[in-house]
Amino acid sequence: MDGRDHGNNSTSGSYAISNPEELAMNLMRFYEMGGLALAKMMDEKKGTGPFSMLNELGEAGKIFGIIAQTWMKEPEKLAAAQAKLNSDFIELWGRTYKRFLGEDVAPLVKTAPGDNRFADPDWSNKPLFDFLKQAYLLTTRWAETMVETASVDEQVKRRARFNLNLITSALSPSNFPFTNPEVLRTTAAENAQNLVKGMSQLVADLEASGDLLKIRQTDMSAFSVGKNLAITPGKVIYQNDLIQIIQYTPATETVYAVPLVIVPPWINKFYILDLVPEKSFVKWLVDQGFTVFMISWVNPDARLAHKTFEDYMREGVLAAIDVAMRATDTDRVNTLGYCVGGTLLATALAYTSQKNMNLVTAASFLATQVDFSNAGDLMVFINETQLKALHQMMAERGYLDGSRMAAAFNMLRPKDLIWPYIVNNYLLGKQPFPFDLLYWNSDSTRMAPANHNFYLREFYQENNFAKGLLKLAGITLDLSKITIPIYHLATRDDHIAPAASVFRGARMFGGPLRFVLAGSGHIAGVINPPYKTKYMHWIYDGLDNQLPSSLEDWLKKAQEHAGSWWPDYGKWLSGFSGEKVPARLPGTGPFPAIEDAPGTYVKQ
Repeated sequence: MDGRDHGNNSTSGSYAISNPEELAMNLMRFYEMGGLALAKMMDEKKGTGPFSMLNELGEAGKIFGIIAQTWMKEPEKLAAAQAKLNSDFIELWGRTYKRFLGEDVAPLVKTAPGDNRFADPDWSNKPLFDFLKQAYLLTTRWAETMVETASVDEQVKRRARFNLNLITSALSPSNFPFTNPEVLRTTAAENAQNLVKGMSQLVADLEASGDLLKIRQTDMSAFSVGKNLAITPGKVIYQNDLIQIIQYTPATETVYAVPLVIVPPWINKFYILDLVPEKSFVKWLVDQGFTVFMISWVNPDARLAHKTFEDYMREGVLAAIDVAMRATDTDRVNTLGYCVGGTLLATALAYTSQKNMNLVTAASFLATQVDFSNAGDLMVFINETQLKALHQMMAERGYLDGSRMAAAFNMLRPKDLIWPYIVNNYLLGKQPFPFDLLYWNSDSTRMAPANHNFYLREFYQENNFAKGLLKLAGITLDLSKITIPIYHLATRDDHIAPAASVFRGARMFGGPLRFVLAGSGHIAGVINPPYKTKYMHWIYDGLDNQLPSSLEDWLKKAQEHAGSWWPDYGKWLSGFSGEKVPARLPGTGPFPAIEDAPGTYVKQ
């Protein structure tokens, strides 16, 4: 026997109802509050427009129509696929019947590693739940096969995969109160009080949301920026319409002479690099003796609608470099860009290189794309219809609400970032656990229309930077003109900036390049402090300017190293940071302190 309960006693034991009268009363309250929640969700101002679930499900009909047309042209192939599905269901029912009779039967299909939706033992122990689970998995697998084997181009398949993932994730039996064993047991034990709590939390979340429902992924009361997040000591020494510049307080008596200027993404808050102290990349850099300057982007509103990509370069990156040089009395700096902050930094470096403005000694890029020909999953949102809808929305309001981008990122991984929290918060009636990274993920920012429209069209849609056609400040930018040393980090499981895409773009720079691949994804692969030794990284120590032509060839030559990439980066950066000098206190030079770090822009 396999240790599973093969009987059909799925309504006994821990599923027993202790107080039917209380259960009935709570179910009435649940339906009443559910009606209130539904009314709020039906508000015409919520849940529609670009980067929303309703919009994407509407797009799904068009994409699956194209898929269906291709299959109708191959009737024999379609009939064979349908026959296979029918055969699988007949086999599944036969095995389930044997289980009800008490026989030991191996499952026809198993959950994929890392799929926690069916972690509860009763998904395997109870024949009914086991049948629901396997029927769902078989149908999902069949639908995925139909998409993958359809005779359509890759762009259509990408859209179809995305939309199918949204639909199948939503239809999982784990998402419904009467087909989820954990929810059923909790409902029986608490006489449906969990459902009442859940509906109350849903109503509260709807009232606190803007355009789109913001599902709480963490306990938002557990964190506060400046109190237990972004608490590395420092001073804001400069600000303009777009940025505040933080100079961090040194932790060593002497520091490297050449300062480091960090350019974080403008679509997120900078403190992803300065979470709790043990995870703070900023604190670690300061502890190594580097003088660190951080750009903190403003959370723009309609007043900044006119700010362009060029403005972000001039008033953001170039302004920060100038302030750092003047504050430390140096003629050059080192720079680091993360994600789209790295893309912006690359344009600034191309511009200054072609203008013979020798401002930067060495540059670093974390999970940064400059070639978008094989960009990540966000490409599913980049089509003419979506861009026009976004342009219209931003033109009306003067900005793109941060909830739109947050929703887009969440929809890329609905099994991990949407449905577990719906089940936990609204069906089990529990509060989400405190998690600093998810707090940051929920702390979204708005986007200025002029800048964001330019970025989506010129980089994602047209890929003009990699093509050598991008014009900025009157100059056609050329990546190969950037000849300073480069440290380029990609992360192996990145779905936002795929490692192969990052590698391809990294080879377009004109100078010596150190490419490093980190384990995990876009965030966890970067925020991987040395004390954890959680994820490995790979390094190829060949000649910097003779990298293999592809990531696959690079991996064949690279060596795996345990733990964080941070020490390797610290060693590399120190080689371009000059001699040690007495530590500089922020606010004592030509820029008096305006306020303590992390400043006010990040709290907007």
